[in-house]
Amino acid sequence: MKLLIVEDDSRVMGALRAVLVQHGLEVACARTGEQALELVADGPDAVLLDLGLPDQDGFKVCTQIRKMSNVPIIVVTARTDWRSRVHGLNLGADDCIVKPYNVAELVARIHAVTRRAGTATWPGGVAPTSTAGAGPHVFGPVSLNTESRVVMVDGQRIHLTVKEFDLLALLARRPGVVFRREQIMSGVWGTAWEGAGRTLEVHVASLRQKLAVPGLIETVRGVGYRLTHPVVPTEVA
Repeated sequence: MKLLIVEDDSRVMGALRAVLVQHGLEVACARTGEQALELVADGPDAVLLDLGLPDQDGFKVCTQIRKMSNVPIIVVTARTDWRSRVHGLNLGADDCIVKPYNVAELVARIHAVTRRAGTATWPGGVAPTSTAGAGPHVFGPVSLNTESRVVMVDGQRIHLTVKEFDLLALLARRPGVVFRREQIMSGVWGTAWEGAGRTLEVHVASLRQKLAVPGLIETVRGVGYRLTHPVVPTEVA
């Protein structure tokens, strides 16, 4: 598995790279946002993006990477303000970790985002698992394939971020059943942190806008969300 580390502190980068290599990762390093954008083109399986870069704002780099690729992004920040973390997630990051962090936790988070993205195989041949049952599924004009992670609306492919897809796939597991907010946060983001609720609302709003199927994702006030159309498995042509 290939990981791109974007970090301007050479000591931090060197120490982190050494640890991650011991965990069996292939690591590429960038010290600036410009270098990061160049290396993203090489197709890493995940990006560890520090926000404190010398040449440009880390949030801007996150936005640019997301325009180029669906690669999972873990934002690293020393900022304890929850608004900064939410802002990074809203820009397309898949996770956020605050310095100082435990390396074991970081490795677990890398496992989680690549597993959800379905793009990487870890050392030992451990393949990532899907976030939903076998697909594809059809609900109204929307077709969801959880193996290829492709979503179509009226025959047109729709670009979703990793988290948007995971959210839709989670709801598609049990159409018509209400998923509590804490269930969704745990299943998609791996956290029960109450302050992340706004992140969920933003992702739901973005998903609704991209799918453009009124009433498909229903808000159950005070509880959570559900899919209102039945999901019917179909044969793959």
